[in-house]
Amino acid sequence: MTTDWQAGRLDSELNAAGFDTLAVRAGQHRSFEAEHGEAIFTTSSYVFRSAADAAATFAGERDGNVYSRYTNPTVRTFEERLAALEGAEKCVATASGMSAILATVMSLCGMGDQILVSRSIFGASVSLFDKYCARFGIQITYVPIDDLGAWQAACTEKTKLLFVESPSNPLAELADIRALSAIAHAASALLVVDNCFCTPVLQKPLALGADIVIHSATKYIDGQGRCLGGAVLGNAELMKEVVGFLRTAGPTMSPFNAWVFLKGLETLRLRMNAHCQSAQQLAEWLEQHPKINRVYYSGLPSHPQHKLAKQQQSGFGAVVSFEVQGGKEAAWRFIDATKMISITANLGDTKTTITHPSTTTHGRLPAAEREKAGIHDGLIRIAVGLEDLLDIQADVQCGLDAL
Repeated sequence: MTTDWQAGRLDSELNAAGFDTLAVRAGQHRSFEAEHGEAIFTTSSYVFRSAADAAATFAGERDGNVYSRYTNPTVRTFEERLAALEGAEKCVATASGMSAILATVMSLCGMGDQILVSRSIFGASVSLFDKYCARFGIQITYVPIDDLGAWQAACTEKTKLLFVESPSNPLAELADIRALSAIAHAASALLVVDNCFCTPVLQKPLALGADIVIHSATKYIDGQGRCLGGAVLGNAELMKEVVGFLRTAGPTMSPFNAWVFLKGLETLRLRMNAHCQSAQQLAEWLEQHPKINRVYYSGLPSHPQHKLAKQQQSGFGAVVSFEVQGGKEAAWRFIDATKMISITANLGDTKTTITHPSTTTHGRLPAAEREKAGIHDGLIRIAVGLEDLLDIQADVQCGLDAL
């Protein structure tokens, strides 16, 4: 027989807890089995005490699980834990980072609305906005990420959302989140920030004035390249709309994936700090190399937004991009000469990864659009993992030698 404490909520006293405590403890519920680790509730549906109980739960008149498409205890634990780390009232977990963006747009925008989008975003996000959101009569307008005047000028009475990645993929361009939130709110619009590259360890957009935060949990939240998932976070009222979309459309996170992400959150700060330390040293080393034209990393004083990065981030992330002379041919030769680093477009892994953005992550964009976004053929992106830095550098040197 278990006690009420063993069976009940464990996070009631965690409101003033530190980040790492929240990352390990927040949101955890114990069943009457009194398990120490979080349980995986692999069930599609739930049993009710009576027909009246079922009706009240379905109607939302009482709390309870209805159907795992939108209520599952393991997923809820992940949502509550990530919300605690981001300082959000509510988190809604989704099947992937892209479905998090889709759920946000479909929940909050309609025909005739306008979304202002940073020109510096992930290639798949561009495709989602241009090919699918526009199909439903939503106007998409692209704006340079760092041109506050352009953002202000582009706002109209139809503007519903301002959407940015900060830092951006793959050039580490930054949005001034405080300034953009002021512009958005003056236009009665919402600011949405994709916080995938920083995670709440390095940046908290809601505290800087953003209204909604989006994550691809596939990246650093997992940390080991195991599962797909996403999240949308904001105030409870806004998230009601997102929950409504997921309840109907169903791009929801599986219980197993939620459990994996919970394990990732437990070590998130430790991993991000280690990633950042190695990435900083790799970027500094690359910047001094004569075969490298330019390094894109906001931790470098040469980065045009280095000062802003220090103001709104507590670290500079793990993605280091750089350009080599010779275009695609030279970039491919560099990549193919590496021996340890994984050639894959994913990032956020314990394993260091390398990719050629113009033919992978941004390959579906027309060449002219890639040029506008600064994705040149000689650009290479490395997501620095947790291997020994000297081994990472030695492998990168193989690429440099191939040039």
